[in-house]
Amino acid sequence: MTTTLRTGAGGGPSVLPAPRPAPGHGVRPGAASAPGPRPGRDRFLDALRLLVIVLVVLQHWWYPVLTGGPQSLTMGSVLAVPGASAMTWVSQVMPLIFFVGGAANLISRRSAAAGGVAATTWVARRLRRLAWPVVPLAAVWIVATRLLALGGVPEQPVSVAADAAGIVLWFLAVYVLVVVATPVLLPAQDRFGWRVAAALFAGAALVDAVRFATGVDAVCYANVVFVWLGVHQLGLLYGAGALRPRRGAALAAGGAVAVAALMLTGAYSPNMTGVFAMEASNAGPPTLVLAALGAAQVGVAVLLRRRIASWADRPGPARVLDAVCPTLMTVYLWHMVPVSLVAAVQVYGLGVDTPDPMTAPWLVCGLAGTAALLPLTAVLASWAVRFETPPARLRGVAGPMRVLCAAVLVGGGLGTLVAVGLGAGRGPVLGLLAVVAGLLLTRGPRRA
Repeated sequence: MTTTLRTGAGGGPSVLPAPRPAPGHGVRPGAASAPGPRPGRDRFLDALRLLVIVLVVLQHWWYPVLTGGPQSLTMGSVLAVPGASAMTWVSQVMPLIFFVGGAANLISRRSAAAGGVAATTWVARRLRRLAWPVVPLAAVWIVATRLLALGGVPEQPVSVAADAAGIVLWFLAVYVLVVVATPVLLPAQDRFGWRVAAALFAGAALVDAVRFATGVDAVCYANVVFVWLGVHQLGLLYGAGALRPRRGAALAAGGAVAVAALMLTGAYSPNMTGVFAMEASNAGPPTLVLAALGAAQVGVAVLLRRRIASWADRPGPARVLDAVCPTLMTVYLWHMVPVSLVAAVQVYGLGVDTPDPMTAPWLVCGLAGTAALLPLTAVLASWAVRFETPPARLRGVAGPMRVLCAAVLVGGGLGTLVAVGLGAGRGPVLGLLAVVAGLLLTRGPRRA
């Protein structure tokens, strides 16, 4: 059985660059200091980042079922096995990365505001950090696919890999919206508190209700805004010190009850991921079930925060987190290169198709591939991490309209790369050019 790769929330993080803590990062100028996470680096958030990336890389190796032919590669999915969708309830952790992103954006924006940096400038800087690492990645894939075609490599298997590499960019495409919305959501949180998150989740419920009432599935794409901004808002609340263990318990219990109740209606798919999916999912586009699952995950994480932070602050784990976390965006963006290489060696080099899922041979094959994949990913990330920092030429202060146009171009370019992949044709080139144009628009005349 074959499948197409669907855009969704099954893979992908921070991933997000960790902001550098600054004194008063949780303090709104002119307001009293709100209680929040301990001063200094919050390794609790770092631990969540690492968890997300590890699960993303592993599921992108374990979920596809590959069958090679002389000129083609057929891709099925482990999720086609009855009951296998239950795995997605564990592997779908993208809500946690939006939660982490909310806390990171609060720290970063308030630190910038305390230093007199305007919201427009902050958005421009965040857009550069998000979009610049995509440029070398897309260029490498686009050039490599053309060189492989010239070398006589069958086009279809290469196209499958390039499409998969493009799909992981969905997170960045959505995160452009999050970055642009943050300067609006922060003041709203200061004024209305929990009611902002509640309103966003209520919007997700309304979208699902309209979808079921009208039968128009396209309505669900509005939940890209409501679901992901809602989970991100929980991160803002955590960063402001408003998400304590007691509220975390209520969030975990409420989210779990909501997931169970919604699933009992029979209206929702049991599949929580949209990548390598065999059927409709709750991720592409997101639904109220995914929002409820995200709320439950955040609640559980907050409940476990003290234990996670205690472990993460030990000398050994702390050294690992401090060394690994700066490369997590790079791992997220580039990991489909080693995944594709290991898959090519397995299927075409060794002539071994993916065994029947959920069998002993499948388990052995998956473990062997994982053993080869992880060191390759580490080596590649140690080289590609140089592309994390935008070049100095992109510095400067751009005006509000230029930054808004930049966000549209970057978001549209990333969305194009998600839709068409990073392979042959004009689509990937046009998507990359749009991202580059958006980056150039963030650059303004340098001022003292």
